[in-house]
Amino acid sequence: MLERVLERLVGSVGAPGAGRVVVPGAGPVGASGAGRVVVLVDGRSGTGKTTLGNALATELGAQIVHLDDVYPGWDGLRAASEAVVTDILGEPSGYRRWDWTTSEPDGWTAVDPRLPIVVEGCGALSRASAPLATLRVWLEADDRARWERAIGRDGEVFAREWARWAAQEEAFIAAEQPAGLADVVART
Repeated sequence: MLERVLERLVGSVGAPGAGRVVVPGAGPVGASGAGRVVVLVDGRSGTGKTTLGNALATELGAQIVHLDDVYPGWDGLRAASEAVVTDILGEPSGYRRWDWTTSEPDGWTAVDPRLPIVVEGCGALSRASAPLATLRVWLEADDRARWERAIGRDGEVFAREWARWAAQEEAFIAAEQPAGLADVVART
């Protein structure tokens, strides 16, 4: 079922005619043995993670966690990636929200460990989180398209932080190789 949902939705994330590549890997979707459906959607800024994550959550009747709510500031990619394993998919099943306006931690958001979940954001798919997932998705897009989408969405604030964030993405990708952990790699 997940394969059909993903196949239908992934084309709607990017430009018309966006290609997709299925990566042979850990076996059929659902091979993780997890007690619930856990979908991880990762990729660099502007690849369509939020769009695909929201659509998958709707189709699956799943909870969604946007790592944009978890990153503890502009230098928090690695911390949010670790929180996917220790908090969101672990115990106590939730995450501490980040208040981007005050640049401080906000309240705790609980996640029901019995219900399906989609976690989307750069850092969602790591060597530690991959075994916990039912489906692992990596999205790619060319740099110009990513910039236009991300800045079109988040404006000048992100434009000022683009290089800072991109350096963290590059370090994460070099260390974790998320595309190689993915069941599906899609170009948007």
